[in-house]
Amino acid sequence: MRIANRQTTTRTLTDLSRALDRKHPVTITYTKADGTETIRTIEIYDIRTTSKGDVILKAMDRQTGESRTFRVDRIQAYTIHRTAYVIERPAPTAADLGIRVTVNTVDELVCRELAREDRDYWNDRYDVEPAA
Repeated sequence: MRIANRQTTTRTLTDLSRALDRKHPVTITYTKADGTETIRTIEIYDIRTTSKGDVILKAMDRQTGESRTFRVDRIQAYTIHRTAYVIERPAPTAADLGIRVTVNTVDELVCRELAREDRDYWNDRYDVEPAA
């Protein structure tokens, strides 16, 4: 067992990243926001940084079989197992893949739509006959 508060955050993240890469489950001692402490075995599928700067783990909780988010700074201790993952991961969404389009004005939206290459979209929407 590694005690997270006795090592650097970099070391903890390195270990957890390695567990993610190798698909090894991790048992963590975690302090919830209300101060209660829980022990969970998780299967990490993503490590992110929030807009507030917190590093979070997205993981499947083996006890509930559901996706959960854990802040790394609240992990008190962890143990990396040598077994493999057993819970199926949720399918990634467009946001998970980093596919985001931001438009700030109506003009940007119109330009973006005009630049689309999706011919079926235009054909279906405007009843355009395909070119022969």
